[in-house]
Amino acid sequence: MHRPETLVPRSYVDIGGRGPEDVVADGRGRVLTGVEDGRILRLDGLTDPGGARVEALAETGGRPLGLELLDDETLLVCDAERGLLRIGLDDGTVHVLTDTVAGERLRFCSNVIALPDDSVCLTVSSRRYPLDQWIGDLVEHTGTGRLLRLAPGSTTPEVLLEGLHFANGLAPSSDGSFVIVAETAAYRLTRHWLTGPKAGRSEPFVENLPGMPDNVWRDGRDGPVWVALAGPRVPPLDLLHRTPPAVRRTAARAAVRAPFRPTGTIGVMAFDDDGRVVHHLTRRRSGFRMVTSVCETDGHLVLGSLWERGVAVCEAPAAG
Repeated sequence: MHRPETLVPRSYVDIGGRGPEDVVADGRGRVLTGVEDGRILRLDGLTDPGGARVEALAETGGRPLGLELLDDETLLVCDAERGLLRIGLDDGTVHVLTDTVAGERLRFCSNVIALPDDSVCLTVSSRRYPLDQWIGDLVEHTGTGRLLRLAPGSTTPEVLLEGLHFANGLAPSSDGSFVIVAETAAYRLTRHWLTGPKAGRSEPFVENLPGMPDNVWRDGRDGPVWVALAGPRVPPLDLLHRTPPAVRRTAARAAVRAPFRPTGTIGVMAFDDDGRVVHHLTRRRSGFRMVTSVCETDGHLVLGSLWERGVAVCEAPAAG
């Protein structure tokens, strides 16, 4: 078992918008994120003594979640209300790539990655609960999450995998032979094979995580797979998941009406392509809460959050 290291914060950067749910770094070390009011922001100079610069690049008209940079001028966005979008960062144009799957509205589109063959994979966290009731899906444990694939030029995604427990972040393997899917409500990462003798099959990649995995990020094909842990394991929730569906549905209805307060324990982990832990960073009683994403840039880790009004900049660990 890899011994946890301490997650060391360096600064907090207010970005003028709530809920930078996903953070991704571009080739120049700048960080892109989407916030609650629909804006796509670019953050530059996060570690500069004079302060960071925040630039609004586009507005989705919905609620942006997972992001994937195709190049410095093109961004894919999973929008929880509008579906999968392609955004021109030079002029702010927004194009809907797909908003339905098998005749069903594509809602709670969560995360997206581009593949070597120019297709994209994306996740749907829940087919029963919208984003503003996400906790209902975690409590009911619906298992209605999906992994989809959109072929180049197509507007109709195919379903690669379903029955996932709150499908969330995605990352490719270094050789593109499989994708890694975070199942938030199952505390695990799942591997789905795209090529080779196991193509079309899925299997556990990492199980029994110490927290709920959210967004996943990889710097190119050679770096480790970084996973944000949105919250620690909740033993009463584990017990509830073993009860009959009717009990879970009743508990979910109560959960979506109750005020939510995230815990002060945060964490991120990094894995290699064999599922071995490279880093495990954690901090208790953190002032920055509900870490839903992490990326590495300029020798630092940048943390995003569905809850906060900014991002946290932390020291990156030494190479494992």
